[in-house]
Amino acid sequence: MSEFKIAQREQESVHVLELKGYLDAHTAPTLEEAFQSLLKNQRFNIVVNCKDLSYISSAGLGVFMAYIEDVRKNKGDIKLSNMSPKVYNVFDLLGFPLLYEITRDEQEAVKKFSPAK
Repeated sequence: MSEFKIAQREQESVHVLELKGYLDAHTAPTLEEAFQSLLKNQRFNIVVNCKDLSYISSAGLGVFMAYIEDVRKNKGDIKLSNMSPKVYNVFDLLGFPLLYEITRDEQEAVKKFSPAK
C-alpha cells in the first residue's frame, strides 16, 4: 500500500499541511479528513506544502477540488507551495495554476494571506 503522511502546524494564523509520499485513491481519504477537520475548526487560510509529495493522482487532485469552494465561501483560500517539477506538471496539465495560487516556497504562500499594508 502507498505511504502517505500529513504534518500539520499553524504559522501566522495560516494552517500549513505538509504532504509526504504518494497521494492516490488509497491515500486521498487521509487528506479529505485533514480538510474536513480544518473546516470544522474554522481554519480557512490553508497552505499545502508539497515539498515531500512524490506523486499525485487524479483522486488526490479531486480532494483539492472538493474543498476549495467551501474554503473560499468562508473568505479563505488554499495555496500550494514547494512542488517538485514532476508534481507541478500534473497540476499544470489539469489547469490548477488558473484556480490556485502556487508559490515556490511556503513563506511566500503564507505571506499571501497577510493583508496589504
